[in-house]
Amino acid sequence: MKTYTTTITSANILEVEAGTTGPCGGDSGHGGRAILRIADMAGTDIDVTWDADKKELVIELGGDCELHTFTCALKFAVEVYEAQTKIKQLEDRLSGLTADDPFGEF
Repeated sequence: MKTYTTTITSANILEVEAGTTGPCGGDSGHGGRAILRIADMAGTDIDVTWDADKKELVIELGGDCELHTFTCALKFAVEVYEAQTKIKQLEDRLSGLTADDPFGEF
C-alpha cells in the first residue's frame, strides 16, 4: 500500500501519514486496507487511549493550535483516501477493457 506523509506546523507540529489500497470487495479478511499515523513532532498536547474491551480509540487534544493542526491532519488523510479510492476504481475499470471492447462501460 502506498502512503503519503505531510507535516502540519503551527505552535505545535504534527506529522500525518495516510494511505489505502482502496476498496477490494470484501470485509476485513478480503477487503481494502487503510492506515492513519499521526505523530507529535513538537509541542502537541495530545493524549491517546485505546480501550480494548470497548474497541474504542479516544484522542484528546489541548489547545487551539492542536485543534487546528489535528483538523488539518484529518483533512489530509481524507483527501488521500478519496484520491487513492478514485485511482483504484479507475484502474479496476481499465483492467476490464479488451481489444474487442476498448471503451467498456465508459
